[in-house]
Amino acid sequence: MSDTSETASLAALWSDRPYHRRWLLQQADGLFDFFQTAAINPKGGFYDLSRDGKPLSTDNPARGIHASARMVHCYAIGDLLGRPGAADVVDHGMRYLWERHRDEKNGGYFWQANDTGAADPSKQGYGHAFVLLAASSAKTIGHPLADRMLADITEVIETRFWEKAHGAIAEEFSADWQPVPGYRGQNSNMHLTEALMAAFEATGERHYLDKATSIADLLINRRAREEAFRVAEHFDEHWVVDRNYYHANEMFRPAGTTPGHWLEWARLLMQLWILDGKRHAWMPETARGLFFQSMALGWDKAKGGFFYTLDWANVPEKTAKLWWPLCEGAGAAHFLNQHQESEFHEDSYRRIWNYIAGNSLDREFGGWHEELTEDGRPSNTLFPGKGDIYHALQACLIPLFPAEGSLTKVIREYPHSV
Repeated sequence: MSDTSETASLAALWSDRPYHRRWLLQQADGLFDFFQTAAINPKGGFYDLSRDGKPLSTDNPARGIHASARMVHCYAIGDLLGRPGAADVVDHGMRYLWERHRDEKNGGYFWQANDTGAADPSKQGYGHAFVLLAASSAKTIGHPLADRMLADITEVIETRFWEKAHGAIAEEFSADWQPVPGYRGQNSNMHLTEALMAAFEATGERHYLDKATSIADLLINRRAREEAFRVAEHFDEHWVVDRNYYHANEMFRPAGTTPGHWLEWARLLMQLWILDGKRHAWMPETARGLFFQSMALGWDKAKGGFFYTLDWANVPEKTAKLWWPLCEGAGAAHFLNQHQESEFHEDSYRRIWNYIAGNSLDREFGGWHEELTEDGRPSNTLFPGKGDIYHALQACLIPLFPAEGSLTKVIREYPHSV
């Protein structure tokens, strides 16, 4: 960035500039276009796509519940914006969640489903969090299944996953609800916090917000504060940090710490602070600390982008540059700039978008590269193609609206912002 950009006046925020706003909306439109038709599996659910926008597999592929639910959420946003055809995508996804992912015998939702039933029948907290998000978002556009699914998933989370003694959820159960012992995770609880806020916004029911606050207090006000504003990923059943945890699935449970989640929590904390009447002073304070640490420790000062993981000595461990930490950084910087204006937050916002524009956008095939090497070349060691619209779409749209809640809330309240 130029010296001029680095000392930019607060009166000239990019998010206020008409050209930048048009550019962001253009990127959002490109993402909607890339996924809207190509990702739909005519047998139900959605395909994971290759780089060129074709299904990675058409032979009865397993559909992850988080992918199905995220598509529902994103195209509910599209429908709220007035995008033709978006409501049909929501309906396609909602029916697959209800008819294929839902376990009619034992209750809850399978982690993976395919044309014939459960491909992976386990019951994962991460997946159930996204079902709550999908149902909440679908409710904002009046989908006929939304209320039934919202009531169902709320009961499942309350009776099966929620651990009142800790104020957070357990991680995993078998299909018949036998607990998988020994582990508690922040990632599932973080996404549940996002979904609980969306459910509160859609229903006005306070118990959702109370649970979100409880999770944030445990994971951030206590555990992250103890770690100098670094978010621990892995815990034992008593919520003691497990620094030596390793899992083969590095997509969902990477070892060490993940700066992208510090950024994600920074935005979620600001949103929670606003929704809860700005009662908890620790929330904006901690959001600021998390964002600062992510830029100080997670940003590659030589080549740009965020390292995927750090070890506990703050040394980059997995040096791939993934798209989603950039997306979360852009959203967090916008929320912080709206409520805690600073040149640091604006400079960071511009750095992140400059890197995205120069590296993450696939100008040949459309969509975004989900993984880059340390020096910014497209790679596929963790993510085989382009399976996700959720992070990038929200990054493009969040700066177009007042930083006062979920996109499904602010689009309804400020329909003339775009």
